[in-house]
Amino acid sequence: MKITLRDVAAGDLDEFFRFQQDADAAHMAGFAPTNPNDRSIFDHHWSELLNDEKSLVRTIDADGQPAGSIAVFRDGDVHEVMFWTDKQFWDQGITTTAMDLFLDEFTPRPLRARVVVDNVGSLKILESRGFTEVGEEQVFSNARAEVVTEKILQLN
Repeated sequence: MKITLRDVAAGDLDEFFRFQQDADAAHMAGFAPTNPNDRSIFDHHWSELLNDEKSLVRTIDADGQPAGSIAVFRDGDVHEVMFWTDKQFWDQGITTTAMDLFLDEFTPRPLRARVVVDNVGSLKILESRGFTEVGEEQVFSNARAEVVTEKILQLN
């Protein structure tokens, strides 16, 4: 399978919205909008992200099909990376390859990521790429309707 990163196309957003509807994926990620079925909230979030000149946003493409997204944005003075892969593409190395491609393209460091402590797959990807834990934070998860612990990881 050929994995590439590309600019987000308008049609990708429909796929990303569909990906967000998967309750298992939202639970694993630990975050979701208060109402994940509200397309206007989704569109507003993506419009802000795509129009922020300090952000870099890519579609993860698997053999010509959108498989997910990966992006970096500024959180205060720190760059933070986030990614989402559709559940049908889990456990195939797609997200790992996408992360490698993204880290080759986006080189400023330090780079942070936040991951719910039980999201073993995402932790494995980040730690195998050199991210190390620099803290933890208790945050409310809409997807889980409870407070969860997020690991804060950093790549220097």
